[in-house]
Amino acid sequence: MDSVRIDKYIWAIRLYKTRSEATEACGGNKVRLNGAVAKASRQVKADDIIEVHKGPATLSYKVLKISENRMGAGLVPEFAEDLTPESEKAKLHAPHETIVLRRDKGAGRPTKKDRRTLDALMDLMD
Repeated sequence: MDSVRIDKYIWAIRLYKTRSEATEACGGNKVRLNGAVAKASRQVKADDIIEVHKGPATLSYKVLKISENRMGAGLVPEFAEDLTPESEKAKLHAPHETIVLRRDKGAGRPTKKDRRTLDALMDLMD
């Protein structure tokens, strides 16, 4: 076997928990193969470069060997070399800011003024 579908490969090297998640990522233009957007059926060969957008980070891997079977985490370095810079990996573990707005029970629906204030606050967070 000298090539395999990209969705199978990124699932096999444990970038996604399920094969359907890997296929959805390919369909959502989150996976690139050698710089070009890759659909799920695209074939991967040794020495190809795969880029995967997960959240705010872009992860890069070089294909060393081909496998279409999911493997244990300890075997992944034999099949894919991680080229991702540490700055991108840090983005995955960055704290997320969360705003919790609470309205008293029975206070009714927010007024137009409340809604505008809420929108202004959300714009500041972006």
